[in-house]
Amino acid sequence: MWKIRSYEMDKNKIKEMYSKMILIRKYEEAIAKNIEKNEIKTPCHLCIGQEAIAVGVCLNLKKEDYVFSNFRGHGHYLAKGGDGKKMMAEIYCKSTGCSGGRGGSMHLVAPEIGILGNSAIVSGQISLGAGTAMKSKLLNEKNVTIIFLGDAATEEGVFIETINFAVLKKLPVIFVCENNEFAAHMHLKDRQPMTKMSLKTECYLPSFTIDGNDVIKVYNTTKDAIKKARDGNGPTFIECITYRWKGHVGPKLDIEKRIRSEEEVNYWINKCPIKKIKNQIIEQKLIEQSEIEKIEKSIEIEIFDAIEFAKRSSKPNPKTLLNHVFKKEVKNG
Repeated sequence: MWKIRSYEMDKNKIKEMYSKMILIRKYEEAIAKNIEKNEIKTPCHLCIGQEAIAVGVCLNLKKEDYVFSNFRGHGHYLAKGGDGKKMMAEIYCKSTGCSGGRGGSMHLVAPEIGILGNSAIVSGQISLGAGTAMKSKLLNEKNVTIIFLGDAATEEGVFIETINFAVLKKLPVIFVCENNEFAAHMHLKDRQPMTKMSLKTECYLPSFTIDGNDVIKVYNTTKDAIKKARDGNGPTFIECITYRWKGHVGPKLDIEKRIRSEEEVNYWINKCPIKKIKNQIIEQKLIEQSEIEKIEKSIEIEIFDAIEFAKRSSKPNPKTLLNHVFKKEVKNG
């Protein structure tokens, strides 16, 4: 066991944290690059700068646990163990994608690892997550459900409705709010009278506000919440303060649109979650520099292979357009 600040952490767990965060960052950077090259057509909402939340949460999960995400879900998909090749093929809208090329960036699916689908509708995933948590409760399973949501999702009625229901039924669910201060192009302070989302929920259930760029803090806070849920003691709300480096959608920074300032973006880039854990690793000599370089090189090769796989794959057959579409027959009389 190695000591990171006040936490006792297994060396392999720290290595896994760093590897997963780098994996997400490099995938997102590659996606951004290929959007600018006009190779990727589907709208992509990137999570660069928010990697610590996805990784800190999902490294506590079992394969059977459920994860529900939103339109900014690439990191959650990869952190839960999703297939990078299938994700990249989906982003290229190819038939080999995880949603068969029908969903694109915002609708990633991997039921084999508990990802039943991201929602492109703000707060659309919240009630769905309560559904799997209710199923786990009724069947006396030990699975938990994670619902990732943004700060804007707390403005929707379904958010408090689901919180109320989850507490009432003591559901095994954890609400993880990624507070990145923006909803599309509008800052939190221009939308809500309070900027601390946990104030909305603390009268219902245990609620925490933590540094979302600190993967160790995210991991340990979530670990306690998941144990509580598995033991049948109900839900928890965790607000993770973070920041997305890119604009609402696409590879630009939104500085040129005067939506935010260069000073603000640089402030958060200096608080990079990957740099934070990497500095701790180097300072305490937990992983050799040569091993760090090996990890990063291996991930670059993986992403190159994923992009080539996506490019080689075929587009969905137009004849299958109506496949998987719900149809209800209405009989006359």
